[in-house]
Amino acid sequence: MNLRCRGPMGQKTLTGLDPNMRLGNFLEVLERETGLRAKEIDILTGYPPAPVRVPHDPDSLLSCLAISNGDTLLIRRQETTSVAASEPTAVTSKLAANSPASEGTQMDEDEQLARAIAASLGQDNGHQPASAASASSMQPAGNTNPQHVEAARPEQMDPQVMQSSGQSLQDKLWSVTLPDGSGRAAVRREIASDNSCLFNAVGYVMERSRDRATALRQVIAETVAGDPDQYSDGFLGKPNAEYCQWIQDSQKWGGAIELAILSRFFAREIAAYDIQTKRCDLYGQDEDYSERVMLIYDGLHYDALAVAAFDKAPEEVDITVFASVGLEAGAITRAAAELVSKVHEARQFTDTANFTLRCKDCQLPVKGEKEAIAHAKATGHANFGEF
Repeated sequence: MNLRCRGPMGQKTLTGLDPNMRLGNFLEVLERETGLRAKEIDILTGYPPAPVRVPHDPDSLLSCLAISNGDTLLIRRQETTSVAASEPTAVTSKLAANSPASEGTQMDEDEQLARAIAASLGQDNGHQPASAASASSMQPAGNTNPQHVEAARPEQMDPQVMQSSGQSLQDKLWSVTLPDGSGRAAVRREIASDNSCLFNAVGYVMERSRDRATALRQVIAETVAGDPDQYSDGFLGKPNAEYCQWIQDSQKWGGAIELAILSRFFAREIAAYDIQTKRCDLYGQDEDYSERVMLIYDGLHYDALAVAAFDKAPEEVDITVFASVGLEAGAITRAAAELVSKVHEARQFTDTANFTLRCKDCQLPVKGEKEAIAHAKATGHANFGEF
């Protein structure tokens, strides 16, 4: 078995691995190649990267892991764990600088293939015809992520296109009343699906503007360029200068690293809620910031979370920045967690690892984006439909 491995020390190729080798021995290999202790290692794979469940028994076999020959493994230090949305998990600036690159920093080729897949499912960028998206996606890309490639997937959804859950875009705008008796509500505020949703969602909650992507991308680029030791080529998956150009491209996506940088730039915590897992990652918690903002992510797209003066109140009176500790913070966090649970129960997320597709070019069924991308790379086919 041959595997590619990306970690804090850059990219390595592991060749000739025996699927029947002890898991403990495999972790020792990763320890040697990444500089991380075996007990600290977190393994992610797929697109976008998802954690690989690793048995605790070191005598288990490598073949028990959900990985295959030729896969790329993203190796990071175990700094966060999956928890309920009501229990935010700290994501430190150090983590962002020492984990695999953010969603959208390394797998350029896979990203473009993913765009073609999503475009053929009606989730194309800027309402670009699927055929055009597919053609552009097959152009050669540069170097090929916590992390998260987020970024890595097309977000655009025409309001007239129904989601696979059977709900329209408008249906996803939920609110939950705060449990403090104030009548206020945690609300989801829609952000345009233009490949800059993360940046514009941050712009909305930090500055009440949905048009801050260009400026915030510049902030990221300047921060990374100013600290090449922290943001090394191995960490970014490409040369520092190249990444700084890459992140300023309006078609590229942000993720964990970018959120950590923006948290530090604004000196506020960013609570990022994932609908599918009901997980909340709390960026900047270790910095003792006194204020917090919130985002919500459905597997493809970021929206903003705010506190409305009352249910269905106009967004002009939204509160998007609130104290990070105290009774109010607790009430807002509980309401946000309940909102995330509601949209999770309504399946208003995209499980990119498990949906079933059919290649419209050769009729081959594939499961999840990982298989679809592998098929697209092997055949050049990039026209998929739901099976």
